Amino acid sequence: MRKRMVSFLNILIFLLIAGALAVPAGLAAPAPAGDHLAVSGLVTNPMSKGLKEVDVEVLVNGRHVKPTGKDAEITTGKPGGYVADFMLPAGTLPAAKVEVQASKPSWKPIPATPVKVVEAGVDAAGNKLFQAVQNLTLNRTTTAGFWIAALVLLLVYVVISLELMHRTLVSFLGAALILFVTYTLGSWDKSFYIISFDDAMGAIDLNVIFLLMGMMLFVGVMKKTGMFQFLAFKAYALAKGNVFVLSFVLQIVTAVISAFLDNVTTMLLVLPVTIEIAVTLKINPLTLLVPEAFASNVGGTATLIGDPPNILIGSYAGLTFGQFVQNLSLICAISLAASSLFLVWWNKKEYLKAEVKDVPRTIEFLREEYQITNKKLMIQGLLLLGFTILLFALHGFLHMQVSVAALIGSLLLVAISGEDIVELLEKEVEWPTLIFFMGLFMVIAGAEETGLIQMIANWVKDVSGGNLTAAVIIVLWVSAIASAFIDNIPFTATMLPIIAFLNQTIPGAESGVLWWSLSLGACLGGNGTMIGASANVVTVGLAEKAGYKISFMEYMKACWWPMMITVTIAMVYLLIAY
Repeated sequence: MRKRMVSFLNILIFLLIAGALAVPAGLAAPAPAGDHLAVSGLVTNPMSKGLKEVDVEVLVNGRHVKPTGKDAEITTGKPGGYVADFMLPAGTLPAAKVEVQASKPSWKPIPATPVKVVEAGVDAAGNKLFQAVQNLTLNRTTTAGFWIAALVLLLVYVVISLELMHRTLVSFLGAALILFVTYTLGSWDKSFYIISFDDAMGAIDLNVIFLLMGMMLFVGVMKKTGMFQFLAFKAYALAKGNVFVLSFVLQIVTAVISAFLDNVTTMLLVLPVTIEIAVTLKINPLTLLVPEAFASNVGGTATLIGDPPNILIGSYAGLTFGQFVQNLSLICAISLAASSLFLVWWNKKEYLKAEVKDVPRTIEFLREEYQITNKKLMIQGLLLLGFTILLFALHGFLHMQVSVAALIGSLLLVAISGEDIVELLEKEVEWPTLIFFMGLFMVIAGAEETGLIQMIANWVKDVSGGNLTAAVIIVLWVSAIASAFIDNIPFTATMLPIIAFLNQTIPGAESGVLWWSLSLGACLGGNGTMIGASANVVTVGLAEKAGYKISFMEYMKACWWPMMITVTIAMVYLLIAY
């Protein structure tokens, strides 16, 4: 019995010792020593710009290996960098052949490329640490997605130019189409992949959207004061019945207002009183309205906020309000003087028909008709407008987006005035215009992602031969002629990445002259026809509603040559100044 007890105790002690030495269930046993491989690098385009969402694979002795951690795949981030760790059996390195390959839709895949592996010591877990750094460069390739994106962009241009469909519907339908193709055909075959939803959303420039919204709210409150109509009446009073002087003064007033407010809004404000003045003088209102629309586009060119193309350029290129004024205000003043004199001369026959009778009585009638309706609100609005313009001028120094200045100024005015914000958002904010911009941004991004924009940029570079003078002339005149026949907003949006590419590849372009060439070409060229700029379309449309119609050719006859004159002046200025 005693021997049995001793034997039992010996067995029990053995089991306790063995249990103490064993690894408890649920705890990881120490990993066997291995080779720790860290691979990193940067994937760029030929312009050394990082590419995101590039799929990178690492091969060891020809076999694909997966990185450690949660992520089973390697994808580059926004700057184009990638980094991954691998655990390999001990002794695999440095003798093994390590290779890296990369791929991305619309880009030529990089085949397996050998990388140099360097021993870097021991990691924290006691494993041998090896490092490999491999930078890669991807080149564009033409895919099915390229042709679909190009076709969508072309259709958007054609439908908008021919007014076959509302431009808001066209742009948003185009955006929806490229996303639909991406997530249907693109899921089945990567060659149909155009742009991801996240990238499409990221392409929407909210700085542009909120800047436009802020200025729309500002004008929505200010126009209730009667100030803009009062200024038009003052122009008539200043002219004292002289129609030639009146036309010239109205153009100057319109240009100055358009420099600080959207030119479409400016025309909406001055158009009713201009028609009434023309009816009083018994002349065709279009002989005053068309020069005003022309002047609004010239005046709007002088500042960052005056014309939608400038808003797009400023936001994309990071140009300040002060830079626009410094580089464009002088040439716009000269162009305005030249175009105003030409248009006054062009319409002289109609002006000579004016029945200028009892000017003092007419002035008194207009004074009663167009008074300041809310002086207190007007003063508040002017003070906040001045504050907003000051912020525009300082936004580069403050590193603040111009949309912030527009929103703080407009929303403070809404709060002080006591106006109903819901009513303003419903009636004064042009939501179709804002949604048009959103859709357009996505369509352009699709064309850029698939390489279409890069192809156009390379063509411009090749035609110019890398010469800055030739590039300035090409960008200016192509922008001007194109903007005369298609809406200058989508054209400008398409040209932004092209100019950015040329700035990096053409010596001397870093001065920013190509941005000014694009601005002057798109804004001044839009004056060439009735469909070239939004202000022209609005003016012709509202005049027609009032019973005064002008044909496409009549408008072009009146505005084509002054447009050519102003663009020529701009070309001479750019070549001399830069």
